[in-house]
Amino acid sequence: MIVFDGEQNEKYEAVIFDWAGTMVDFGSFAPMGVFIEAFAKFDIYISVDQAREPMGMAKRDHIKTILEMNDVSEKFKHVYGHDYTEADIDRIYNVFVPLNEKVAAKYADLIPGAAEMITNLRDRDLKIGSATGYTRSIMGHVLPVAAEQGYAPDNLVCSDEVSKGRPAPDAMHKCFEDLKITRPELVIKVDDTEPGIGEGVSAGCDTVGVSLSGNYAGKTPQELAQLDEDEINAIRHLATEKLTAAGANYVIDTVAKLPALIDQLEKDK
Repeated sequence: MIVFDGEQNEKYEAVIFDWAGTMVDFGSFAPMGVFIEAFAKFDIYISVDQAREPMGMAKRDHIKTILEMNDVSEKFKHVYGHDYTEADIDRIYNVFVPLNEKVAAKYADLIPGAAEMITNLRDRDLKIGSATGYTRSIMGHVLPVAAEQGYAPDNLVCSDEVSKGRPAPDAMHKCFEDLKITRPELVIKVDDTEPGIGEGVSAGCDTVGVSLSGNYAGKTPQELAQLDEDEINAIRHLATEKLTAAGANYVIDTVAKLPALIDQLEKDK
């Protein structure tokens, strides 16, 4: 007979990663540029900041959120003579997806240190899950490029495979099912955006934001290297504020620092 003494192994069971800005595409450039291009094809010109603001959402939701911005909705009405409709959202979305498919692989380089980080997590017997605001068709171009660099997660849930997009927990619940996770509190969700952190919070996970590789920094490693420490700290501070406001329990610069954080968290458990 096995007697339960009330103690349980509190080591983490899995880490679930976002993709662009978290594991690939340092600075999250692929989706940003395509949103600007897609809107321009409809004679609606948006700024980089407007393209980035809703980042992390499912892409159709992202487009709708941009259209809801006051000056964008006014531009749309000026060009077309009426307020945007759900059909208009679909038209922009149907242009966005193939454009993103064309460029996604070009922006699929792993974040520096990410491959080594994954090896470290595998050595700990952690399950590696992934969820994204990209569609499955877009990820079809990203997955083989990431795999060639040593990143092949145990599962992938895309935005067009769940009923509700971020920050709803639907994609996380599908990850739990795929990975056979029964205790969400022993899962870490890692993301660079507020909606992505929000889905981890709503699913009951510990959440880790990345401040320098993601959407809020919006810079390449080379661009960051040209900044002085005060400038980098200002970027880090802004991203950290946004991510913690969304519910991030911890914020690190990039996923390369995740093993050290896990060491500390498990030591404190």
